[in-house]
Amino acid sequence: MVELPSFPSFEWEFLVIDTPKEEDLILGFDFLNHFNPSIDWRQGLITFNADHKDYCDPSRSFSNYFSSAKSCAALVGDYRTTSIPSSVHIPSLNSHQSLLSSRDEVFKEIHDEELWDEEEEPEEVETVMTVVPSIYHQYLDVFSKVKAEGPPPHHSSEHHIELEGSLPPVGVIYSLSNQESDTFRAYVSKNVARSFIWPSSSSTGAPVLFVQKKGGGLHLCFDYRKLTAVTRKNKYPVPPMNQLLNVLNGSSIFSNIDLCGAYNVLRRKEGNEHLTAFRTKYGSYEYLVMPFGLTNAPDSFQNLVNDIFQDPLDVYVVVYLDEIMVFSKYEEEHATHVSTVLYRLRANDLFAKASNCLFHVSGVEFLGYVVSSEGLKMEQAKVQ
Repeated sequence: MVELPSFPSFEWEFLVIDTPKEEDLILGFDFLNHFNPSIDWRQGLITFNADHKDYCDPSRSFSNYFSSAKSCAALVGDYRTTSIPSSVHIPSLNSHQSLLSSRDEVFKEIHDEELWDEEEEPEEVETVMTVVPSIYHQYLDVFSKVKAEGPPPHHSSEHHIELEGSLPPVGVIYSLSNQESDTFRAYVSKNVARSFIWPSSSSTGAPVLFVQKKGGGLHLCFDYRKLTAVTRKNKYPVPPMNQLLNVLNGSSIFSNIDLCGAYNVLRRKEGNEHLTAFRTKYGSYEYLVMPFGLTNAPDSFQNLVNDIFQDPLDVYVVVYLDEIMVFSKYEEEHATHVSTVLYRLRANDLFAKASNCLFHVSGVEFLGYVVSSEGLKMEQAKVQ
């Protein structure tokens, strides 16, 4: 038998469990589905009103019940799946004022969910939520695999190929095995959909070939050697690794952030795309983004990340191509430093791979070194 304020007695099957002291009971989904109360997610309240006259005492108005912040967000649920949360907590009437102080938390919980794309894989989301500390969950979209798959925006440091002579000669078309043909078609289909490549009518074109991966499978390669031979070399300095690490003295806490896509996050300079054309028996295609294998590609990418992190560079950030290390002396300032890095990644549509990131650790492996408060030493595997 159940009795609630302003509610007629009725029978309902409940489970007896230990609940937090401030919680009177937990109303499960079956209960809410049966009585179908009005739920205002913006205000964070559940109301039984005149629409529920079969269950409510018409002589008295039913008091509003306010869900706690965490429970309200939990009821919203993970909209990427079809699962339904089993219960929602309803605080006692004398504790509903707590909503006023926790309202922002409600919105934050829901906002964290909205940072994800509906196509995000549950396993990927679980990895991100596990690896990324909760204090950085406002930047969850920086770790979105789906968003990282999209075409990059235009940056001031777009990759430009400047030729010293005439166009490179057209490359030969190498024969492909059935497995290689299937792999290539899948690659073209995926990257046309991503707006990374499109069909080309260029008068030049590099050959395509495959190499076996150590762990099995095929690695697609583009033979840009003839293009490299006639390309003016960029002299932008890529910093020596040993100089990068000289700024870390006195640091005791570190975070590593590994960027997704690397060179592909840079667009080709408009009108320059035809120089990246590649040829196969299925036709010619050209890149709209900077592909791997081009001369000057590392210089262009380093120029991009140096421009993004210009002021904190060597102060609390070290960047070498697609690897970012944040270093600090104290825990409190480290959270601010990492937040700044994530904010700038988001502002520039750059994304990180959570499974390759580390946060708030006392030592990290970076560029073949082990970095800690004790200093630098070579990775053990490098000296064996």
